[in-house]
Amino acid sequence: MFKRLKAVAVATTLGMFALGAMAPAAKADEPYWQCVTFARMFSGIQIFGDAATWWRQAQGRFQTGQTPRTGSVLSFEASGRMSRGHVAVVSEVLTPRVIRITHANWGGSRGKVEENVTVVDVSDDNDWTAVKVWYNPINDLGTTVYPTHGFIYQQAPSAAGIQMASVPSAAGQN
Repeated sequence: MFKRLKAVAVATTLGMFALGAMAPAAKADEPYWQCVTFARMFSGIQIFGDAATWWRQAQGRFQTGQTPRTGSVLSFEASGRMSRGHVAVVSEVLTPRVIRITHANWGGSRGKVEENVTVVDVSDDNDWTAVKVWYNPINDLGTTVYPTHGFIYQQAPSAAGIQMASVPSAAGQN
């Protein structure tokens, strides 16, 4: 039930963006989306703060890894002009090294949402630690290589992956 409601909410929100994109001029009352606000809403991953802090905050709270999954969040490292990092939601996995993302507040689309943007893994070890992002003005991948941490998944880490603190046994104590 929750998934259906979330899907309806996301579809409605994206529909509003599509209608807004057809408007001839931006209006003052249109939302200005930050990447973190959009990624949190679109993915359901409840992490707050600058995008550069998401990877660290996800440790122990969410599963993380180097394999893209639809609905996961790609966490970009802080670098260059992205001093606060960036986060984007994986909307489709095309191949092991090519995905599409939906994200907000990127490049020439300040404050706007871009849907199904192609991202290519260009890392030497095929581990998604370096990517190139499609750039519409040149109708090709951009020339910048962006460092990334990896993917944050919606699931909590498994119990096997968490080291539990040693708790003294109550047996034998008065």
